Amino acid sequence: MIGAQSNDGAPVIRVLIADDHPVVRTGLAAVIAQQPGLELVAEAEDGLQALARFREHRPDVVLMDMRMPGMDGVGAIRAIRAEFPDARILALTTYEGDADIHRALEAGARGYLLKDMPAGDLAQAIRLARAGLYQLDPGVAGKLVGALGRRGPSPEAPVQPAPPVPLTARELAVLRLIARGATNREIADKLVISEGTVKNHISSILSRLGLRDRTEAAIYAHQHQLL
Repeated sequence: MIGAQSNDGAPVIRVLIADDHPVVRTGLAAVIAQQPGLELVAEAEDGLQALARFREHRPDVVLMDMRMPGMDGVGAIRAIRAEFPDARILALTTYEGDADIHRALEAGARGYLLKDMPAGDLAQAIRLARAGLYQLDPGVAGKLVGALGRRGPSPEAPVQPAPPVPLTARELAVLRLIARGATNREIADKLVISEGTVKNHISSILSRLGLRDRTEAAIYAHQHQLL
């Protein structure tokens, strides 16, 4: 039900699962059912159904498999985002190839996660996606930055020796850890600060540098040789 609240008074996060494997959908549904504040509102077995279910239920977050028959996950992400630009979609897959990562992110996914991640981490990723934060599996983030290194900078994004907008020493430290694929919790532990402070630093970094999300921040750090 739209507008429902969890026991702590926070709005319930409504989730749509799109995956062509019934066993996977069942497993994801079980994870969502066990997590406070999350509610499964619909399932889809291909991209076209995902689009139809999104139109019908307007979920807060979508877990989208990348490889489905008919319209695949990338096509579904593009179609949903074309109609609903603010849609929060997490690509959830067993694949971590460079091409898959880039296709999902370029289509408008808010993150790229692997299906073997712990249930608690998946639930947290859903919550952070609903809050508008970008999510990348740490291993995936490393592959993304590594791929940029192999390709070298594009003509449209030449390497710069330093950020054009000054960052504080702490913000630079946070940016470097983002580029290495660290989660907010890991950044907080590394820098001995709270997760709330980490989030504040990330917001400041994105604002100062004119970036949209963590992925652009990781790419920026690589292009400006900040690793």
